[in-house]
Amino acid sequence: MKPGTISLQSGATDTATRRPLRRRRRCHLWLGLLLWLTPMLVPVLAADLLDTETRALLVDAVEAAFALDRYNARCRSDQSGRRTENLNKALTSRFRITVIGVQDDLFPERDYRSAQARMQQQFLEQLRAFDGCAGAKVARWRETLGARYDEAMAGIAALP
Repeated sequence: MKPGTISLQSGATDTATRRPLRRRRRCHLWLGLLLWLTPMLVPVLAADLLDTETRALLVDAVEAAFALDRYNARCRSDQSGRRTENLNKALTSRFRITVIGVQDDLFPERDYRSAQARMQQQFLEQLRAFDGCAGAKVARWRETLGARYDEAMAGIAALP
């Protein structure tokens, strides 16, 4: 051991040498907490930075994907939810926000469960207007829903 150094292993209780260690530990604790919280704050901050047109486009895209997936589930027995998943990938990579994040932050309900319940109700009302799946197939409603979804995805892809 060098002269003038104090070893903490030998049981020394010098408060002058412990104080910098405590500060360093506190600093590391705050830094760790900040790094842990940052991924949770980024989607909220990203949603706040979107302009009105982009917000409307994201809401329309989520509604289009939801309607198309509901149609496929109800009238074609396709439970995959593929359109919502593809939209989720696009939103996550481009905006760092998920479909549920859009429903929570950008929809008027401000709650994804309420937003999904409203969209489900709207879908069922529209399907009833076609007299069920048979009428929707005759009216080619799936093609209309698909065109709306494709247009929304193209709009998202065109954003900077």
